[in-house]
Amino acid sequence: MTIATGDKIPSAKLFRMGEKGPEAVSTDDIFAGKRVVLFAVPGAFTPGCSQTHMPGFVVKADDILARGVDTIACVAVNDAFVMDAWGQDQNADRIAMLSDGNAEFAKKLGLDMDASGAGLGIRSKRYALIADDGVVQWIGVDDKGVDKSSAESVLQNL
Repeated sequence: MTIATGDKIPSAKLFRMGEKGPEAVSTDDIFAGKRVVLFAVPGAFTPGCSQTHMPGFVVKADDILARGVDTIACVAVNDAFVMDAWGQDQNADRIAMLSDGNAEFAKKLGLDMDASGAGLGIRSKRYALIADDGVVQWIGVDDKGVDKSSAESVLQNL
């Protein structure tokens, strides 16, 4: 079942780069008591993600944060080392880069996809959501392209 507006973000363990390497972070800690914009990409350093999706959030970060958002976060089925390197490559210093290396969070959301045919394994679908205190207020999931999950779509729904 795919997560929908009004649903609570499930508890899951993600990873981010800390001073001494990857460190676990709970979705409960990320979302509790905060207004969060989370967007997911099928893969760091991939063309659509690097040329369109992430740059939109980097450019619009100030506008998003100015609308009462506490955290902008990006999640992908890549490890914390890759997410950290991609964040640096994209100048994403205002965006929390989160690793869902085993696709456990994507599966809990019902937003995983099998890209094994292209040699990519299990990945996350491309989506963006707005959550308030861990409850989904809006979600946009793309089947193709970067339309429903773009920074512009998020801004229209804040």
